[in-house]
Amino acid sequence: MTMKKYNLQIELKSVLFLVCCFLSLFANSQQLETLINEAIINNSEIRKVALRYKIALEKVNEANWIPNTEFGVGYFVTTPETRVGAQRARFSVKQMLPWFGTITARENYASSMAESDYVEVTIAKRKLALSVSQFYYQLYEIRAKQIVLDENIKLLKTYERLALTSVETGKASAVDVLKLQIRQNELQQEKEVLTQQSNGFQAAVNSLLNRDYDKNITVVDALEIPEEDFQFSFDALQLNPELLKYDKLYESVTQSEVMNQKESSPMIGFGLDYIPVSERTDMNMMDNGKDILMPMITLTIPIFSNRYKSITKQNKLRQQEIQFQKDERLNILKAELSKTISQRNQSRIKFNTQEKNLKQAKNAEEILIKNYETGTINFNDVLDIQELQLKFQMNQIESIKTYYIQSSIINYLIN
Repeated sequence: MTMKKYNLQIELKSVLFLVCCFLSLFANSQQLETLINEAIINNSEIRKVALRYKIALEKVNEANWIPNTEFGVGYFVTTPETRVGAQRARFSVKQMLPWFGTITARENYASSMAESDYVEVTIAKRKLALSVSQFYYQLYEIRAKQIVLDENIKLLKTYERLALTSVETGKASAVDVLKLQIRQNELQQEKEVLTQQSNGFQAAVNSLLNRDYDKNITVVDALEIPEEDFQFSFDALQLNPELLKYDKLYESVTQSEVMNQKESSPMIGFGLDYIPVSERTDMNMMDNGKDILMPMITLTIPIFSNRYKSITKQNKLRQQEIQFQKDERLNILKAELSKTISQRNQSRIKFNTQEKNLKQAKNAEEILIKNYETGTINFNDVLDIQELQLKFQMNQIESIKTYYIQSSIINYLIN
């Protein structure tokens, strides 16, 4: 597979992952999509990994090299005499050339290493998108809980007014009013604590986006658990870039062995020696003082090839190691996927249970209100029901958050 074709496939998978995988489950996903895209553009970690890939690409150009040309100059301190005159100096030039296909093998090896680095870029983008999504849903949880707390505080204020009216008519005591006020204070405290937690998660998201920590982040107002979960197969794990990385590493070792075999081949060299000769003054003869020009060819043969044999053994062992690493990582991903599916299913069960409990709590609340109309309201029961409703509402929000976070992890694993 050519580098260009490979890059196109990986980039297409990356785009589908970033635009679709995390976002296909939700109708109100534009804000999350915007955050993910901005994070990919600005995140320092992504920039660092992308630069590493560019360096790897440049190594493909680096691989296209031949040994340096050798130039030599020598001067005869004691001039050797020849029949046609004395030799005064020697000038030489020599160029060694690698065996046929060696440069191509180097380039293929460098390209395979670059492809491995490109997979690292894809993995980094996916992990970043997952991190942004997880923080996003945690922010959703906090702000949804704040809305519920506001609603419950308003409800308690309504009960407080009812209690004050009952105190005036002698149907309730001032203690009931104080209990309702204390409960409002507790809910207000919980809301303020959530605000601080929201600031922390907001700063974490802004850090991933490489922008001011206090910049406001908006989230969707409401999320619902879909009626049905999307279907997938465990075989989809094979497409995870974390596994594809090992395939590329395996291929790079294969190319390394091809390069090793080429480099164990002979090298051929071409050269030229030029020797200026002084004319003889004691006689006149043919070719008197004629300079010497000597073309040369050189052949280097790796007679002692233990180094190349050792590299071959190392490459075979390295390929076995990579295969074991891939199998190990696949088992880890399968376990992670199974655990995530279980947690997502648990969140659906918990949500449905809280939905039933909340309906029953509302029915109990309606009964209490009707009792107030007949003058027999018990404000201790009111507080108990209010606390139950709040608990069920909070648990529902946590279940929704957990469902979407686990869905995001599933998308990371299988897409």
